[in-house]
Amino acid sequence: MKILTISLLFLLFHSTPTSAISCNLPCGIAPALKYTDPFTLSSPNNLLKHSPSRDVAGNIQAVIEVPAGRTEKWEVDKKDGNLKWNFKKGRPRVLKYIGYPGNYGMVPRTLLSKESGGDDDPLDIILLGPPLNRGQVVSAKLIGVLKLLDKGEQDDKLIAVQFNSPLKKTDSIEELDEKFPGITQILELWFTNYKGTGKMKSNGFGDLEKAERILNEAAEQFEKAASQK
Repeated sequence: MKILTISLLFLLFHSTPTSAISCNLPCGIAPALKYTDPFTLSSPNNLLKHSPSRDVAGNIQAVIEVPAGRTEKWEVDKKDGNLKWNFKKGRPRVLKYIGYPGNYGMVPRTLLSKESGGDDDPLDIILLGPPLNRGQVVSAKLIGVLKLLDKGEQDDKLIAVQFNSPLKKTDSIEELDEKFPGITQILELWFTNYKGTGKMKSNGFGDLEKAERILNEAAEQFEKAASQK
């Protein structure tokens, strides 16, 4: 009975409805990725370096680390480009909060360097739309940025809409507020509270021009850092 209960809990919390058009089998994980251990998803390509930050049409590209609604905190490892479950205090990290309000990930071939006030990590991005697979590389329409500080360091979250989303015709933060009221408030409330009260500070939203500038600067910083190695 105990084994059955554990199995049912695993299915409840580690699956996505098969009717979702964005979800491939095995559901929740990009098809090319394979578990090498319970905490590592190995990719045939380096997820940080292989894909450009923009596709051929100029749309932003993202690697999905945490699908919408999930709480397990996976990240692309900067050393080998594989996906790894983030550890905190010796345990795999699971948010003590409700799941992510969108598909969360990073923009490949970008860097927010310490010298520029960043955290020395790739740019973070949240994609608004149906749940995607962990490790999936996907193009989306950039519309703005949520300007955040984490312990005084720049920790901006680019905001994009998926092309399979009801929001796909939205071109700006202003349009998002007008056509889909409440979403920006949800995003700001979520990101300023999921780590605990007072841990994250919001400086509001930036428009598409601001988001493009952050993206371009982060792409330049990545190439500069790569050329110095």
